[in-house]
Amino acid sequence: MFTFDHIQIRITAALSALLLWAGASQVYAADEVVAAPDEAVAIPGAAAVEPDRVDAKPERLAGVDLKEQLGANVALEGQLIDSDGRQVRVADLFDGRHPVVLTLNYSNCPMLCGLQLPRFVEGLKQMTRSVGDEFSVLTISIDPSETPALASKTKSRYLADYGRPQATSHWHFLTGTQTAVTAIAQSVGISYGYNEARKEWLHPAAIVVLTPDGRVSRYLYGIQFDPETLNLALVEASEGKIGTVVDRLILYCFHYDESEGRYAPVAMNIMRVAAGLVAVVLAAFLATSWLVEARRRRVASPAQSPAS
Repeated sequence: MFTFDHIQIRITAALSALLLWAGASQVYAADEVVAAPDEAVAIPGAAAVEPDRVDAKPERLAGVDLKEQLGANVALEGQLIDSDGRQVRVADLFDGRHPVVLTLNYSNCPMLCGLQLPRFVEGLKQMTRSVGDEFSVLTISIDPSETPALASKTKSRYLADYGRPQATSHWHFLTGTQTAVTAIAQSVGISYGYNEARKEWLHPAAIVVLTPDGRVSRYLYGIQFDPETLNLALVEASEGKIGTVVDRLILYCFHYDESEGRYAPVAMNIMRVAAGLVAVVLAAFLATSWLVEARRRRVASPAQSPAS
């Protein structure tokens, strides 16, 4: 018959084995050799394969680029005009508590902006977090001829689509001189240009997630914005100022994968969390079992005492 001591010995042995397994897995992962992306891996008997030829950038895209500047400060002293015609300083649009999403677009864009901003709104609508509650958005026009009146119409259209009233005073549609806007764009690594033949502004398809004090935290590329990726990018940028314990735990287990444009699981971190949870559960079980056993022995002690 198993006694409490037998059970305790077996559970302790299982816990020790689990912890040894986690440690061994970590050593194994650390010792794995992964080929660098630009290193060729020799395959016996296979013919040598030349690297893919990289086509030159089209002439009309010359000067349009994005060079990541993680940790760089956005140009906080920049002066812009909001959709009500008031002059604002970029720094005044940061409250020091909530992250900010920066998008560079323009109202009369015939192509990219008409795809990017609606898809951005779709991603926002699928999130439980709302613009105005836990983060803000700055949409800055790269067209210096855009007026505050036009920016106001654009703002009304996208806010109506978004459908959350609290966003009204926290999603800013801004215009400014080319000098001011270019300085802001370049401070986060973005270069854009104007195609005279097509009469349109050209810019990278990306949004920038900024920390509450205006530093670049993450770039999200493309015209599709997964709500979970947006959520984790905001939690990461907030530096603990927003997000639940579960959000931060998920962020610990998932790191941003630039090649995929999303947050991907990190196996070692997941193993650490799993081992920690198992250890906590086993410790709680052992403590509870010890208390139950101690109480049972106290109850049984009077009955086993010799009669006086």
